[in-house]
Amino acid sequence: MLKGLVTAFRTLTVLPVPGKEAVHFSNSFYWFPIVGLFLGIIQAGTGYLIMLSGWGEFAAAAVLLAGVAVTRGIHADGFADVADGFLGGGDAENRLRIMKDPAVGSFGTTALILLFLFKWVVLFELLSLGLYVWIVSGVMLARLVQVILASLLPYARSEGGTAAGFVEGAGSRHASVTFLLSIVILFALMKAMLLPAGTALLAAAAGAIFTAFFSLKKINGVTGDVLGASSEITEMLVWTAGVLFAIIV
Repeated sequence: MLKGLVTAFRTLTVLPVPGKEAVHFSNSFYWFPIVGLFLGIIQAGTGYLIMLSGWGEFAAAAVLLAGVAVTRGIHADGFADVADGFLGGGDAENRLRIMKDPAVGSFGTTALILLFLFKWVVLFELLSLGLYVWIVSGVMLARLVQVILASLLPYARSEGGTAAGFVEGAGSRHASVTFLLSIVILFALMKAMLLPAGTALLAAAAGAIFTAFFSLKKINGVTGDVLGASSEITEMLVWTAGVLFAIIV
C-alpha cells in the first residue's frame, strides 16, 4: 500500500521520495488527497510566512510560485496543452495531436496567463482575509477531481500515453475511497462546519463536471493533460468560492 504513496508523491511532486513504485499505478490514487494536503500546506505556509512582511501581492505570487516549483508545473503545462488542443483543433484526432506537441501555442499561452492572473487576484483576497484553509482545501480537492475523472472516464488515446497506466487501471473503488478520504480531510480543515465544507465541495464538483463535459465533447475521454487542467480549474474555483463565501456569509 505504501508503494502507492511513493508513486503518488513522485507523480505529483518533485520530491525524491525513496521506495519502490506501485505495481499498478492507479493504486497511487488512494493517496492523492494526502499528497494534495501536503502540497496545500506548503503553498498556504509560503503565503503565511510572506504575509508577515505585509506584502500581500508578493505573498499571493509566492503561493503560485511554490505550487509550480513543487509540482514541476505539470498541471499548468497540461492546462496550456488542453487550451491549445481544445481551442485550436478541428476534430478529436487533431486535438490530441496538438496536445501532445511539447510546444505551447498562442491559445495555451494566453489561457495560462489569464489563469494565473485570476488565481493571483483571488489568492491576494484569501491571504488578506486570513483564509489559509481555503488555499489548502483547493489544492487537496483538485487532486480528488483528478482521481474522479481518471476513474470514471475513458482514456482518450487509443495508442496509449503517459497517463494510460493510471487511467486504465482506475475504477469506482478508487473514486469512492478517495472521495471519502477527501471528505474527512475537508471537514477536518473546515472544523466540521458543513456550510463552508459543502461550498468547497460544490466548487470542486463544478470543476469536475466542467472538465468532464468538454473532455468528452472534444476528445471523447481524458488524458494526462486533461487531468492536469482539471486540477488548475478546480483550484481556481474552490479559491474563488472561498472569497465569495467570506463576502456573502
